[in-house]
Amino acid sequence: MKPKPVVRFAPSPTGLLHIGNARTVLINWLFARHHHGTFVLRLDDTDPGRSKEDYTNAIFQDLAWLGVTHDEFHAQSKRLERYDLAADKLKAAGRLYPCYETQLELDFKRRLQRSQGLPPIYDRAALKLSPADKKRYEDEGRKPHWRFLLKSEPVAWHDLSRGELRFERNTMSDPILLREDGSPVYTLSSVVDDIELGVTHILRGEDHISNTAVQIQLFAALGADPHHFTFGHFPLLVGEHGESLSKRFGSLTLQSLREEGLESLAIASYLVKLGTSDDIAPALSLEQLIEDFDIGHFGCSSPRFSPEMLNRLNAKLLHHWSYEAVRPRLEELSLEKVDDVFWQAVCGNLNKLVDLRHFTEVCHGHVKPEIEDHDYIRTALELLPSMPWDCKTWEKWTTLLREETGRRGRELFMPLRLALTGELHGPEMKDLLPLIGREKAARRLQGMTA
Repeated sequence: MKPKPVVRFAPSPTGLLHIGNARTVLINWLFARHHHGTFVLRLDDTDPGRSKEDYTNAIFQDLAWLGVTHDEFHAQSKRLERYDLAADKLKAAGRLYPCYETQLELDFKRRLQRSQGLPPIYDRAALKLSPADKKRYEDEGRKPHWRFLLKSEPVAWHDLSRGELRFERNTMSDPILLREDGSPVYTLSSVVDDIELGVTHILRGEDHISNTAVQIQLFAALGADPHHFTFGHFPLLVGEHGESLSKRFGSLTLQSLREEGLESLAIASYLVKLGTSDDIAPALSLEQLIEDFDIGHFGCSSPRFSPEMLNRLNAKLLHHWSYEAVRPRLEELSLEKVDDVFWQAVCGNLNKLVDLRHFTEVCHGHVKPEIEDHDYIRTALELLPSMPWDCKTWEKWTTLLREETGRRGRELFMPLRLALTGELHGPEMKDLLPLIGREKAARRLQGMTA
């Protein structure tokens, strides 16, 4: 029997989650749920200078909004002793060595290499330092950062998204695993956690491909079999014209999209179909997304993210959502008075759920009537049917008016819509009229704001 997958999403609390993060977490979560596996939420918070509690709280809020639930939670700041033990093991094996260059010196080396047409990788100068050299640096007050000594053989793996991948040693620098203060960087802590938490599938953006080449060697150095891990690197989102989205992520955070009134289900439906062979259409529930999810449908080209497409998908979701499905959201927005009849009448005209407030005002609030042909509207008032009203009242009323005035089409209907709603467009009048009610309709036909 094939073991169930264990996946992880590991955000750093150094900023807000953006649309790219949302795609990554959704791919992992849906993959786990589709295969009845385990979804691990791991907070990569080993950098105390940049990690903020406010960002941690925002991560939990954003994931809850998306509907993403975790089976396990771990914070790396609570597991520092595990990374210390791993670092000691690497030092004892001669795979972790101290380096004393400052950031300024490293930047100079990279500039020099580029000017000579060489790849900007670390030259391993620190391996040539004598004990006396190291003591001299330490007497100057320098504290070492520690690099992982990569082996010379190439690294290769089969990637779920990109097929066979191969990296040569001469294209990679020995990565820093410990900072000058002794704290671990992402590369070390991530590998230790992936081993100890039983992760089986590592699914992330293609910007991590070179990290994977390093981490495969690190897995082996720490005693794990790299073949026990399956990797998948997916193309990063780009803008509508192929431009990088990185500079726009400030306006594409989940928090900002939520504040714009977009539905999390619309965002999820869009992101998990973007870059696949599937049609982009709104799912009516997360359960539907889970059932339909197939990681094999993702392609290798960079998907183009369109805010306009997302907004259209959001509207389409609302047009097809049942009242029972939307009712929890109505309660969140203090729109409990919107009942099934009202929802069915107006949902086809919504772009965002908050638009309901406008239509409740049209039906139950105050509207300034737009009346140009007073004689016609006076006749309409005289022929206004008596109660009770239902969805057939509009047809009954307009039939009487057509017989009385000879008007047809737009000439017959539009003056009534303008008088009753103050607007040229909107939901079907046959549905709106019973919601407005006879008393309010009569007042508006008399030109009163009602």
